[in-house]
Amino acid sequence: MEKQKKNKFNRRKLINSMALAGITFPLISRENVSAQEMKDTMKSNALLWAIAWKETAAEYGALCHQAFNIARWKVDSAVAKRKRSDKPLAIISDMDNTIIGATSYWGYIINQQKEFFDDAIWDKWVPKNLISAIPGSKRFLDHCYEKNVEVFYVTNRNQGDSTYQYALDQLQYLKFPYADDQHLTVYRESSNKMPSKEAISKSHELVLILGDNLNDYKRDYYVKDVDERFDIMSNDRDDYGDKFIILPNPTDGHWVRAMFGTSEPEPNEENLMILKDFATRSAWNGK
Repeated sequence: MEKQKKNKFNRRKLINSMALAGITFPLISRENVSAQEMKDTMKSNALLWAIAWKETAAEYGALCHQAFNIARWKVDSAVAKRKRSDKPLAIISDMDNTIIGATSYWGYIINQQKEFFDDAIWDKWVPKNLISAIPGSKRFLDHCYEKNVEVFYVTNRNQGDSTYQYALDQLQYLKFPYADDQHLTVYRESSNKMPSKEAISKSHELVLILGDNLNDYKRDYYVKDVDERFDIMSNDRDDYGDKFIILPNPTDGHWVRAMFGTSEPEPNEENLMILKDFATRSAWNGK
C-alpha cells in the first residue's frame, strides 16, 4: 500500500490560483507586531475566519460569479425586451465589497490587533489604491457597456475634500466602464442612497441594483434590530435575484449596526461579548 503524500501548503500556487479567480492576496505588513501579539491575535481575533474565507475559499469566488451571472441574465433580458421608444437602460452598483475588494485593508487590520472596522485606518488606506476587482465584476460591467446599459456607481464614503476623486480614481484604476463624473455619486454625510435611485429611475429604466448591504437596496433596512431586518428581508424575498443582486460580505455593513447600534463598534470586551451572544443565540445546549 502506497504511503499517502502529505498535503503541503504551496503559497505560490495559491496566489496564482487566486489571481486567476480575480482574488488578490493582501500586501500586509507585520511591522511593529511582536510574536506574542501575533500569537494572541491568532487565538482571539473575531475577523480571522471571515477574512480567511474571502482570501482562500473558491466558494467565495463562486458566489460572486453566480451573482454577476444572474445580473447578466437580467440585463440581457431587459435588452431583448426594450423598444426604441423606451427610456435607456441602467443599473446601479455600490462600490466597496460589491465590485471593489478590500482584503489588503482587512489583512492590515488583523495584523494591527483590530477586531472591528477602523475608520481612521480606512481613510489612510483608500488613497493607496491597494484594491482588486471582485470576482466577476469587471466581466459583468464590461458586458453592460457592450449592451449599452449604463452603469451608475453610488457609494457612501468620507475621506474629506478628496473623497470623490479617490472614488473616481479607483473605478478608473480597475478600468471599469462609465467611470466618469456623470455616472458616479458619492454620499459623504449619509448612507441613504435612495435619492440616487429615484433620480436615475426618472431618466432611465432601472434593470437592477447591485450591493453587499440590504441598505443599498432599500432604506427600510437601516434599523437597529436584527430580527426586524430579517422580517423586512423575508417580505422582499421575491426581489433577490430580480431587482436586487447581493454580494457576500462577512466583515462589515449594516448587519453589524443591527447588533451594536453602530456600524463601527468600539473594539472592547463588552462588544466582543455582544458578538458572542449573537453568534450563539441558537446554540445547542448539549443535551
